[in-house]
Amino acid sequence: MGLNIITYFLYTNMKFTLYTSEADERPIFITGNFNTWNPKDYNFQLTKSDTHNYFIEINDEILSDIVEFKFTKGGWENVELDKYGSITPNKKVLKSAKTVSHNVEKWRFNWGPFKEEFYPIVEIISEEFYIPQLERHRKVWALLPYDYYVSDKSYPVLYLQDAQNLFNEGSPYGNWEIDKKLSLLAEYGRGDLIVIAVEHGSEDRIKEYIFDNDSVAKGSEGKKYIRFIADTLKPYVDLNFRTKRDRENTGIGGSSLGGLISIYSGFLYPEVYSKLMIFSPSLWVEPQNNFPLLSFRNPYNIKIYLYGGELEGSRMVKRIRVFENNLQKWEYKKLFNFEFKTNINPEGTHNEFYWSQEFPKAVEWLFYNNEGNPAEFAPQLQSEDLNYEAND
Repeated sequence: MGLNIITYFLYTNMKFTLYTSEADERPIFITGNFNTWNPKDYNFQLTKSDTHNYFIEINDEILSDIVEFKFTKGGWENVELDKYGSITPNKKVLKSAKTVSHNVEKWRFNWGPFKEEFYPIVEIISEEFYIPQLERHRKVWALLPYDYYVSDKSYPVLYLQDAQNLFNEGSPYGNWEIDKKLSLLAEYGRGDLIVIAVEHGSEDRIKEYIFDNDSVAKGSEGKKYIRFIADTLKPYVDLNFRTKRDRENTGIGGSSLGGLISIYSGFLYPEVYSKLMIFSPSLWVEPQNNFPLLSFRNPYNIKIYLYGGELEGSRMVKRIRVFENNLQKWEYKKLFNFEFKTNINPEGTHNEFYWSQEFPKAVEWLFYNNEGNPAEFAPQLQSEDLNYEAND
């Protein structure tokens, strides 16, 4: 009898039931402080009872006394919302409740909906910003926080390549929708960031984004291009906008060749950049990772957010893993102090849609040191009161 009692206590479950009026084919997951806030953990996928009702039972041995959680449809880009389409604070219940019921009225879909009142202020710095290092001109944009002109704050800055594909509608390859994603981050209290977007050079793009490899691009001009960003554009931006000028508040990034040239920028100008946002980098240009590395008496700290998709080609992920290993070797040699996070999307292909999905996550990690559930950390939000009552 005593053994049966012990077994009973070891395998007691807590039951979560969910009703949602907004039904679609996406599976529903529960995430929380019991699974390190993994929003798509198949161990915590809810069972569908009918079109609108779901449930899951969780072994209470893995639950804290206070269970903190949220529902998602497979990612933070598909998280629950309230009936107004606004973010919800984390739910909190006592484990002793045993059974809890909840209602979700709306869900995000690919990060949307986006609230116009949080959209960044988009300004053209110049239609023809002069690049003395290359003796040519380029269109450069600034995306300022939505409240930039009604505040006196200074802001960190992120420099991004390929502006044509970042937010402008009508791009032949789609775009990252960073204006929408910045509005989302602002809604979550993560909007204090200026983005400087530099358009690529069209027919000169490959030459400008290849550092020094004439076998790939004859007359490669990457050395001059990264000097332009660090020595010409950044001083102009710091003079004309309220920026935090130090390296700790300056990042650079891009995708594909734009990601590759951003790696060079970070490694050769570590006194300028401390944060690198590297999506699907064209590491095939440097398969041996022969990046020029400077030696410093006190190695610089650099944060690198790496992203790649498994469907981008057979070698994309392999090359990212080799690059990770080299980061560790370079750190061991005390050339740099790297902090890096890698996200590999098993469904990701080489296009703007997936980079768009990754952008808010990268900003959160690089500039806010957050990789979990963002709503709980938003300063204007407070979590729900603890639910001390079991639902019958």
